[in-house]
Amino acid sequence: RPLPARRYHAGRSARRACRRGHRKGNHRLTDALPHSTTAARRISREGVLWLGFYLAVLLAWAGLLFMVRASETDGLRDLPLDMLASLCVAAGAANFWALAAMWGLMAAAMMLPTFVPALKTFLDLGIAGAATTRGAVALVGGYLALWLVASLGGAAAQFGLSRAGMLAQDGRSLSLWLNAALLTGAGLYQFSVLKAACLSKCRLPLTFFIERWRPGLWPALGMGWSLGLICLGCCWALMLLGFVGGTMNLMWMGAATAFMALEKMPEIGRWLTRPAGVLLIAAGAWTALGAAQLI
Repeated sequence: RPLPARRYHAGRSARRACRRGHRKGNHRLTDALPHSTTAARRISREGVLWLGFYLAVLLAWAGLLFMVRASETDGLRDLPLDMLASLCVAAGAANFWALAAMWGLMAAAMMLPTFVPALKTFLDLGIAGAATTRGAVALVGGYLALWLVASLGGAAAQFGLSRAGMLAQDGRSLSLWLNAALLTGAGLYQFSVLKAACLSKCRLPLTFFIERWRPGLWPALGMGWSLGLICLGCCWALMLLGFVGGTMNLMWMGAATAFMALEKMPEIGRWLTRPAGVLLIAAGAWTALGAAQLI
């Protein structure tokens, strides 16, 4: 039986609406494909970046282990390259540039892991299109460059102290008074205004990027350098404690790296900074008493 005219036209309108919706949905799906492909490429580039970052950390620690083992076996006599042999002699007997290479490796191994929150924050800004993977590479490069320059200061200090006969072969101080000064100074610095200011920036990298953000590779390099300078303001006193524990002591390096990484975490670090300062001051006072032969 033929349908009434009203029901017939209503059915035709519904079928047309369905066809239009189906075609519109297909267009939406097609339009979304380029965006999903771009997101997948961005995630892939970030994965390669993180892989390279952690590989650099691993290589730095491997280099330090290589140098420590070589110094314990009186150099690398089986290797043909004199350069490698000079890098791996005992810390107290090395020349300045060998010490600079050692401090550079130590800076990379210890400080790159503490840079993970800032790098992650920078890459998160890429979701909004503000940052790029190449910019992230430049950021890490600027941060590492600052620490490599700072490592020259550590190498100079070790070179001078070793020439004065104040260091053991593993870079450990032979002077109790020097140990007491380094421990007490590091402890007092934990309570300083400068330490608190630098640590606040390290704990909240997003605030740093909001205040100093500029697009481009060179600005990213500059921001990395600035973050390295702020990080140096946080950690320089702790790094100098290598002369207490031994600059070629891997146990000390690992413990210091873990502490500095945890101290930069807002939820954990605020419970570590001042108690660590108290412990360092107490250790410095105890060492001073020993130096004065009072205990």
